[in-house]
Amino acid sequence: MNRWIWIWAFLLTTTCLHAASPHMAERVKYKNGPSFIYRLYLTDKKGSPYSLTHPGRYLSRRSIERRKRQQLPIDSTDLPVNPRYLRLIEQKDVSIIGQSRWQNTVLVRLKDSTKIHQLEQLTCVANTKLVWIAPDSVTPTAQKTPYHDDFEKRDSIGGLYYGKNDSQIRLLQGHRLHQIGLAGKNMMIAILDGGFKNVNRIPAFQQIDICGYQDFVSPASPSIFAETDHGTKVLSTMAINTPYFYIGTAPKASYWLLRSEDQQTEQEVEEDYWTMAAEFADSVGCDLINSSLGYHEYDHPWMSHQLRHLDGHTAFVSRSASLLASKGIILVNSAGNSGMSPWKKIGVPSDADDILTVGAITADEPRHIAPFSSVGPSQDGRIKPDVIAIGAPAFLVNGRGVIMEDMGTSFSAPTICGLVACLWQGLPEKSAIEIINLIRQNSDNYDHPDNIYGYGVPDFWRAYMKGRVNSEK
Repeated sequence: MNRWIWIWAFLLTTTCLHAASPHMAERVKYKNGPSFIYRLYLTDKKGSPYSLTHPGRYLSRRSIERRKRQQLPIDSTDLPVNPRYLRLIEQKDVSIIGQSRWQNTVLVRLKDSTKIHQLEQLTCVANTKLVWIAPDSVTPTAQKTPYHDDFEKRDSIGGLYYGKNDSQIRLLQGHRLHQIGLAGKNMMIAILDGGFKNVNRIPAFQQIDICGYQDFVSPASPSIFAETDHGTKVLSTMAINTPYFYIGTAPKASYWLLRSEDQQTEQEVEEDYWTMAAEFADSVGCDLINSSLGYHEYDHPWMSHQLRHLDGHTAFVSRSASLLASKGIILVNSAGNSGMSPWKKIGVPSDADDILTVGAITADEPRHIAPFSSVGPSQDGRIKPDVIAIGAPAFLVNGRGVIMEDMGTSFSAPTICGLVACLWQGLPEKSAIEIINLIRQNSDNYDHPDNIYGYGVPDFWRAYMKGRVNSEK
């Protein structure tokens, strides 16, 4: 019982500290005044100047090659939104702030909500949905924070090459992949999150191969590197490479940093932002996406999801996530931290098909499920979470450049994601679905999976060896 008391006290303490932070308590009037964001569902893509025979116009060479390698077709969902329809919408004097080619939708911002009736009259618009309402006031999130140039000497663990991350990697047999040179080289990972505070400044992050960054939230932040450090922590678990202090699970991979989480409000439009970020990751050729994000309860109750929605195909974001494997991408998504709340279940897009949903277990032996870790199953009866890793607590590097412990499936997920990249590096002939199944099959609860531990703790070395044997047959 002492372990659970300690975990509960830890969560309670961090929550209280967050609430007591002076700058977080200050709210300011929302500067853009009353406004609304609607999702427009378009009728079709007929008459588009884009075609399936010339995918190079809308997908990168790397993205196309990823599909060819896995023998996956380019289909109509890959075609961009018809630009002629976009021009018709813009003629109604509205602001287009985003679009989804996979779901053939457009996001528009309106100052006057009655203007939506004019858009509904367009023959190219099949349906509309209100997904965001401007709040009266918000808490500023882009805040400059000081950081440390170096790790504290006391954080160095003599004799442990992985430093503070040693047990998190060894539990999954990830060190054995690294020993034979599988550390994520040539693999590209997109991180979808709310911000990456000080990643552009902290010296330990300067060695990481960062391909670029993009903000999909509207309005965009002045700097994603001044927003929350949640994404910083997530990135660190995979990418930091400072021997005897901290080494992540995929230090040789390359990374895209994509902001899709709006911390100022919690509304359905974030499912659109997530989708836009995932489509971008696809288009630039990413192999994996780590998303330590999940949704079920929004500021407006009528936007919130119900348990019956958790079937992988009802929520907008889950429909997008369920397409990723068919594009040759593996999504690793945190299960969520609702295990001690009335909801208890996973959120969206953790319910999606053909992804790896990751729960959290305790760091100390004997390892048990973390009480906050969300449970399954999906509404249509699929096992969730898929796998588990240490997240109660996990070691990571925060936005101040400090190695610390933190709680959450947000950090067990990227631990898994980095090793998925390493495994796939060693088995490049495998498809996304094959890699996902290989990981499930080589987890310690595979013979009797449940909706708390899922298929269990993956053994990535065994998965690699089994994968090699199967490839040689």
